[in-house]
Amino acid sequence: MSNFEYIISSLPFLTTDYRYADGQGFGTIVEEIRSNLSEKDEVLMDFLLRGLDGKELDADFYALALSSKDRFIREYFRFDLNLRNAKTVYINKALGRPAGTDVMTGEGEDGDRVDIDGYRFTGGEFEEELQVENALAEKDLLEREKALDDLVWKKAEDLTTFHYFDIDAVLGYLAKLKIADRWIVLDEEKGRELFQQLVKEVKGTFKGVRYTEE
Repeated sequence: MSNFEYIISSLPFLTTDYRYADGQGFGTIVEEIRSNLSEKDEVLMDFLLRGLDGKELDADFYALALSSKDRFIREYFRFDLNLRNAKTVYINKALGRPAGTDVMTGEGEDGDRVDIDGYRFTGGEFEEELQVENALAEKDLLEREKALDDLVWKKAEDLTTFHYFDIDAVLGYLAKLKIADRWIVLDEEKGRELFQQLVKEVKGTFKGVRYTEE
């Protein structure tokens, strides 16, 4: 059985400009949490970590996430899917690609819904759509990424409202910690690479296409 009271009370307080204590890091905090989780809750944490890593965010992953019995997993990755698609639309416009290219809708080429692992997925209503569009419109790359991360941070907080000592409180904490961890290592020079990183997040390759800021 997970010891949520101990886990939550021992975690450092998070802000968007959080800095680790000496000898601490994302991995050490994860392992400290893991040592106090039940096997069932550890599976949920590991699934979240797979998604936060970003390397497995394909249709199969989203299908599993959106059919999860855990509300945080389900709704966090629904938001993540909608955010990913918004970024894809933005990239398509910036690079002059056909509208709808690489947008993940769960539809096949004939327009029918595709069953993925037995689940037909859709992003559903996207309440934050306008806020995401405004963030993507930021000309400064660092400000753009900060605005997007602020929206993800708020989503994690909203999904854990009234969750104090349960697995969703832990998952929400880790989602925010991942954002803080990213900004700990991000500097201005790396900020110049952010648009290219954004491009790489979109499924597919853009051979022969170059983008330069105006």
